[in-house]
Amino acid sequence: MDQNIQEFLKSEKLAVVGVSRSEKKFGSAVYKELKERGIEVFGVNPNMDTIFGDPCYPAVADLADKVDGVVICIPPEKAVVVVSEAAAAGIRRIWLQQGSQSLETRKAASEAGVTPVEGKCILMYAGEVKSIHAFHRFFAKLFGQY
Repeated sequence: MDQNIQEFLKSEKLAVVGVSRSEKKFGSAVYKELKERGIEVFGVNPNMDTIFGDPCYPAVADLADKVDGVVICIPPEKAVVVVSEAAAAGIRRIWLQQGSQSLETRKAASEAGVTPVEGKCILMYAGEVKSIHAFHRFFAKLFGQY
């Protein structure tokens, strides 16, 4: 497994940026799934007060002392700001979910001195894998990509 992924998976408390009122949106699905896997999670969305009954925070900076990693599930043009904010808040473990990464997010991370995980799905790596992710993990291992 990639060293950067291994380092990220040491995180015990994660912020999930991009949670939504809709359970069908990927950020909410990631939040719910990680929580079910026993990881302490904190939702981030400036337009919500709660997520699944838990407090929701307006920005990653509000969680600087509470989390040791952040999973970003928003479009790249917004993710670039979150990468910079997370690094400025001292959060060094950053996971850019598929669809959140871009050349701009990579540049922002490089300028902040962090190396995010990019182009991978957190649900394939964090904890016990269920459903379609177990199938994906099997093939990733088979082809040496896990």
